[in-house]
Amino acid sequence: MTDMVELGLDTFGDVTVGADGERTPYAQVIRDVVEQAVLADRVGIDVFGVGEHHRDDFAVSAPEVVLAAIAARTERIKLGTAVTVLSSDDPVRVFERFATLDALAHGRAEITLGRGSFTESFPLFGYDLADYETLFAEKLDLMTHLLDEGPVTWEGTIRAALRDQQVYPKTESGRITTWVGVGGSPQSVVRAASYGLPLVLAVIGGDPVRFAPYAELYRKALRELGREELPIAVHAPGFVAETDEEAIETLYPHAKVMLDRIGAERGWPPLTRAKFEADVRGGAQHVGSPETVARKIVRTVQALGLQRFDLKYTTGTLPHAQQMRAIELYGTEVAPRVRELLASEAAA
Repeated sequence: MTDMVELGLDTFGDVTVGADGERTPYAQVIRDVVEQAVLADRVGIDVFGVGEHHRDDFAVSAPEVVLAAIAARTERIKLGTAVTVLSSDDPVRVFERFATLDALAHGRAEITLGRGSFTESFPLFGYDLADYETLFAEKLDLMTHLLDEGPVTWEGTIRAALRDQQVYPKTESGRITTWVGVGGSPQSVVRAASYGLPLVLAVIGGDPVRFAPYAELYRKALRELGREELPIAVHAPGFVAETDEEAIETLYPHAKVMLDRIGAERGWPPLTRAKFEADVRGGAQHVGSPETVARKIVRTVQALGLQRFDLKYTTGTLPHAQQMRAIELYGTEVAPRVRELLASEAAA
């Protein structure tokens, strides 16, 4: 199935800098994200995902609103999240918002549910981090009931029970495509399989090949549960420029701003140029010329047996103009080359 792989783009609405080096206002970053998605649709990319964050280095805290604006200006591209932080949201409202988006997008809406790698939303919305695991487990269980679009009867410990409750609007297809995003927990992989939900592996560090056991665990769990084969996707960082050297030179200072800030919060050492280049050579960063990025993607797709690869093309303060050029190269050069390589290897 890897020769039929979908190729997507993900953004968190990272707050960029302008040509003058000054920080771009949040409102402009959000408008820029819409323009990026319009370009992605025009150059033939399959999926566009917008993530949710609640901190000052990311502009998007309400992805569904941004995706609705994109839906009105695009025709074919699938529109999803990367990710929806279900633990600090209400599953009923999540369903209602995405069913509405799905109507506006003529059936192109998708959801990726996750716990999120940042925790700012928990105190913001009044949740206790001590309930981290319970919140996600129970809300995911409720969400799977809602996705069936019938009357819902459900009871847990973290919200009011539902008794034969209908939730509106209903979708035209009868079900919104919904993925579960996983950062590398075997329990989370098996849980996604147990609910019959497709899997997104967030590969944000290290060689993507090291995630192959998680992909195999997911497929094994599906088989043992008697479920049909379901898609597996990877979300990984990257950037495309005309040459490998240009891609590294352009991206490094902006990646350093972001990773040094996060590192200071989490106890990581500052990012060095040597560490960054090592991650480009053999790690999660799918960075380089169109040919280099295409070959990196093919390696990841084949090693994990993927049906989708999503490139997180925004990193730190990388300016909008350079993001737009990367999208154009990804759609017009990387994607055709990936499919050509996969097709030739499949034929061989």
